[in-house]
Amino acid sequence: MLKHEARLLLVAVQFLTRIPVPALPGYHPDWLHQSSRHFPAVGLLVGLLSAAVYWGLAQLYSPLVAAVGSTAFSIRLTGAFHEDGLADTCDGLGGGLTREQALTIMKDSRLGTYGTLGLVLALLLKVSLLASLPLEWAVPALVIGHGASRLTCISLIACLPYGGSLEHAKAKPMAQQLTRQQGLLAALWVLMPLAILIPTQSQIPPASWLLAGVLAMLAGLYMARLLMRRLAGYTGDGLGATQQLSELAIYAGLAGGLNLA
Repeated sequence: MLKHEARLLLVAVQFLTRIPVPALPGYHPDWLHQSSRHFPAVGLLVGLLSAAVYWGLAQLYSPLVAAVGSTAFSIRLTGAFHEDGLADTCDGLGGGLTREQALTIMKDSRLGTYGTLGLVLALLLKVSLLASLPLEWAVPALVIGHGASRLTCISLIACLPYGGSLEHAKAKPMAQQLTRQQGLLAALWVLMPLAILIPTQSQIPPASWLLAGVLAMLAGLYMARLLMRRLAGYTGDGLGATQQLSELAIYAGLAGGLNLA
């Protein structure tokens, strides 16, 4: 059982990042669907590495440089996987009047005006929010922000039907709906580090974590409603946009909590 879960974790790492993983003998396509319960763990890994880059740069440069450097590192580490989904979603929902038009635009590899604006604004906001946090806030914010935002994506897979075209799906196994039990397993990856961070990170009040969690939940609910209304369910690009929006919401919640502390 544990050996299989370790394989699934490696599949998740391979799917979501550019980190090399060893060959997996006996690979089955359904492993990708099963591995989604470990997506938050991959987010925590990306967050830890990005936080290390932020901390290292902050020793030599300004918070703005550290924020830009860590953001660039996370994009390189993930191959802009989620940023690409955000841009495609902005293009599709911004330029398509019907579901079919939106899905057609989202499948187009070219970047349009809505996608460019959405991506640029998201990156500017992410860098600005991170740079506004003290170092002792920014480091745990990156870890939890990357992990919890992937959990938001899992909640959409568990609660919504697939809204795209199966024949054009880039990863068909991901078009399967998750069970609630798999969603709960994914939540454990985020709840465990939070249970450690909140009591030990006394410089970040629990109310700030609560505000970040509420905003992330609202971001997930907004994306769920938007995708259901416009596409009748989630798509891979929609999940990428959800991850980006919920990550921003967590940083915004902590930055807002800083002013309330």
